[in-house]
Amino acid sequence: MQEGKYNIKAVSKLLDIQSGTLRAWERRYKFIEPVRNESGHRLYTEKHLQILKWLITKTKQGFTISQAVSLLESTGTLAPGVPETNRKDEQAIKLSDELIEALLNFNENKAHMLISQAFSMYTIEQTIVDVLGSIMVQIGDKWERGEITSAHEHFASNIIKSRISSVMHTIPTNGFLPKALTVCAPGEKHEFGLLIFTVFLKRKGYETIFLGESIADKDLFTVLNIIKPSYLFMSCSLKENLGGTFKLVEALIKDFPDLKVGLGGAALSLISEEDRTAFSGVLMGDTQSNWEEWLKG
Repeated sequence: MQEGKYNIKAVSKLLDIQSGTLRAWERRYKFIEPVRNESGHRLYTEKHLQILKWLITKTKQGFTISQAVSLLESTGTLAPGVPETNRKDEQAIKLSDELIEALLNFNENKAHMLISQAFSMYTIEQTIVDVLGSIMVQIGDKWERGEITSAHEHFASNIIKSRISSVMHTIPTNGFLPKALTVCAPGEKHEFGLLIFTVFLKRKGYETIFLGESIADKDLFTVLNIIKPSYLFMSCSLKENLGGTFKLVEALIKDFPDLKVGLGGAALSLISEEDRTAFSGVLMGDTQSNWEEWLKG
């Protein structure tokens, strides 16, 4: 067992994450167990830091923390020094390996065939998060380590996102449920987490229009006036985009009093208690059960 040598204050500073957020993640998801010193204080090992850094990176790429933890549990090698979790079954590992090979060889036909096979083997949610999400993470990690080119990463991401989008558009909706619009918050480009949330909404029966990457505020207002949805959902992953996001939320509430705005994404775990209180009505949480509770409210 590695020796714990970083207290929570040091980890918070090294990774630029609030201590309260770390404690909440550990309590809710139990993906690491810091050792305790004689005084009962948390001490983190190098391995803990690698796992936390990996999770934070994934949340900045658009995943919620619950999705990132799910990927942590289903992905193979995550980062140098982080061992395989061995949670996937052998069939899923084989399919994922073959799909990664096809994508990195630009073999589009085989990639589509293997993705179709995954959808036939697992539920939509399992395929998107545990198989395709895991593959996107592995390919992203390879690109970050310089093992593949940006062309490989773009090709693979476009294939996977296009397949998720095509499946999303085939899910039947309930005409009696309210219409919803999903879009990334101002300045946000990573849309995979938002895609997963949109699939969740569609599976619940909501007629949902997915816009993806952020658009200019004035363009969003134009779209809202055309579509007239009951719900607008936005995803914010990066801390630096929180200010613009909250400013937009305030403008939306003022100009569209009947519109119910929901806000999700990894950056929301980093907000101050003051903002958490001020915007409590729009904060949706990061798990499916959180989303369902919010919709019921």
